[in-house]
Amino acid sequence: MKKRLKNKLKIILPLVVGVFLVWYSYQQTTAEERQLILSNIREANYLWVGLSLLAGLISHLMRAWRWNLLLEPMGYKPRFGNNVMAILIAYLANLGIPRSGEIFRATTISSYEKIPFEKGFGTIVAERIIDLIMLLVVVVIAALFQTEVIVDYFEAKGIKPINTILVLIAAGLAGIVFLRFLNRTRIGFLQRIKGLIRGLTEGLTSIFRMKYKTAFLLYTLGIWFLYVAMFWLIKYSIPETTDLSLPVILVAFVAGAFAMSTTNGGIGLYPLAVSKILVFYGISKVSADAFGWIMWTSQTLMVILFGALSFLYLPFYNKSK
Repeated sequence: MKKRLKNKLKIILPLVVGVFLVWYSYQQTTAEERQLILSNIREANYLWVGLSLLAGLISHLMRAWRWNLLLEPMGYKPRFGNNVMAILIAYLANLGIPRSGEIFRATTISSYEKIPFEKGFGTIVAERIIDLIMLLVVVVIAALFQTEVIVDYFEAKGIKPINTILVLIAAGLAGIVFLRFLNRTRIGFLQRIKGLIRGLTEGLTSIFRMKYKTAFLLYTLGIWFLYVAMFWLIKYSIPETTDLSLPVILVAFVAGAFAMSTTNGGIGLYPLAVSKILVFYGISKVSADAFGWIMWTSQTLMVILFGALSFLYLPFYNKSK
């Protein structure tokens, strides 16, 4: 009973927080400001919004190609279409249940390509580690240009680098101790856990056994270049944000990236976080809010549309199976 309640809270609380933040953003603006924000959104240049969406879509395709490079060392070569649809379904799932997308993605590819769940999930974990490294690289680059803003942002979030490092070290040591215990135990259910971990490890370490490491690096750089490009292109949709510099875009990108991990798909918090960064750099609150909402809404609608279409079309694409 407690476990069921805990699982429900994991789903409901982020949604409640997101809805609260939407309400909070609404309350922080006057009726006149809300009219101006809506006016900015209606009058935005949607050619640039479309180009931003195209950049996002290409990044998803590149992620699908990159995934095959991780699966190939284990002897699996899933169809590209299945990779793309599994990824889009995962993004759609994350809008409803945080962190569920990775499980949906591994389950989908396991069902249609006969790839063991634990191995597929291991490659997804490897991807997430690489993506975390890339995000940290972007944070460092942004910090080199805008150190004060990045430090203030982390402090506002209560993130202390030293504490974070200590927690990671402790978790790593605990993991090593647990794995050693698993290797020596003969308890039945722990043996099954050991088999699951062995599969996860094989998927995770596939990154070191890839034949095309250069291609993997280029895909990774391309994906993150397109992520930043999505922000860069949106700035041209609103007159006041057209002259934003790359360092400012990077700081806003970092704020948005962290906001995405806090609520379901960044609902409520993403536009708010991006807006506050832009206001700090002198953009009016009206234009900053419009920028944040255009960025979040366009990408979310794309995920909903293509994720839903993928969910519906996937069985027909694999009707022979």
